Amino acid sequence: MNRRTLLKSAGLIGLSTLLPLSALAAEVDTSGLSDMTKDAVPIGREERMRRLARAQELMKRNGIGAVLIEPGSSLIYFTGVRWWRSERLTAAVIPASGEPLIVTPFFERPSVQESLGVPAEIRVWQEDESPTAVIAKWLKEKKLDRARIGIEETARFFASDGLAKLLPQARMVSANPVVRGCRMHKTPAEIALMQKANDVTIAAIRWTVPRIREGMKRDEIVAMIVAATNALGGEADGGLVLLGEASAYPHGSGKPQVVREGEVVLIDVGCSVHGYASDISRTFVPGRAPDAVRRVFDTVAEGQQIAMRTARIGTPCGQVDDAVRAFYVKEGYGPGYKLPGLSHRTGHGIGMDGHEPVNLVHGETTPLDAGMCFSNEPGLYLPGKFGVRLEDCFHMTPAGPKFFTEPPKSLDNPV
Repeated sequence: MNRRTLLKSAGLIGLSTLLPLSALAAEVDTSGLSDMTKDAVPIGREERMRRLARAQELMKRNGIGAVLIEPGSSLIYFTGVRWWRSERLTAAVIPASGEPLIVTPFFERPSVQESLGVPAEIRVWQEDESPTAVIAKWLKEKKLDRARIGIEETARFFASDGLAKLLPQARMVSANPVVRGCRMHKTPAEIALMQKANDVTIAAIRWTVPRIREGMKRDEIVAMIVAATNALGGEADGGLVLLGEASAYPHGSGKPQVVREGEVVLIDVGCSVHGYASDISRTFVPGRAPDAVRRVFDTVAEGQQIAMRTARIGTPCGQVDDAVRAFYVKEGYGPGYKLPGLSHRTGHGIGMDGHEPVNLVHGETTPLDAGMCFSNEPGLYLPGKFGVRLEDCFHMTPAGPKFFTEPPKSLDNPV
């Protein structure tokens, strides 16, 4: 979910605020900016074929006969098919061996086939037919009607339940060992696209910050970031700008906000390049920054570095969060998730989705491994006063974590 969708669903901004953003962004003069993404290479057929082979290897290892996937990032990841979810089911079924099945309404076949990026059988259903019956028939033909069928974790109940009723001798299980097992470990091609997305976002922030003036409203700032991001070649996801006291609440406040000298400006933005995301936060203060803000900024900056020093191959993800939190307790924050302190996880997984499994959060036992990507954002929030969040994403290499973007050196030099 992008930030503007999140804020709208939470009731923090209304349709009247959403509509003018594109108009505001269109008015921003970005004539000095140029596309940074012309050399970005999208994911192609060979990469997706390797993904399918990896998925089938994991299916055999975990005793799963087939995996059901609905439209969304995972469908794009494995098949290239870009579609939306509605009451009319379009889905893919990946078997442990052989080509995938794509099931879609009869009249949608030509459109669905346009983005199909791997060899697959396409079967259609008519408006008076059941799509799950089409899937069940195919599974029976493949002698998988008694198998363990993996259900991708975001698939809707009506799809998995309909299939379970038609295949009473099959067993519906989580597809996480397969889907997460593939998507959590990014390949060099994916890392390159994420690097490009991060390059675009930090460049957009760098362009925007000097243009922020006292009295500006948050939507004016978001519009500048969106316009800059698009001009630089990224697909902007909107943005989150928190001003003054609103920065004390991780996802903001619905109260009116304007930029004021001596008060915190918190920017949290991202974009995508060929389907791969960035997520960066910067905090600064126009004019003279209060000493209290400086102290919190320096503490958060050290929290980011502690997370990086803790993140090593084989370390459980939760230990990264624990290490940061232990430091914050010594500095007088918390304990745990209590305020004032760090009320959210230290970081989230990122890739095709801005937030995806797994997280750097207390209790997460998944070991860090090469190719895994996360945000590093151990913010500190002081309700009624202000908050500071610094966020840079990193990917795990065999030698340890590597930032996509370098964190700021000081409050006075946020980019």
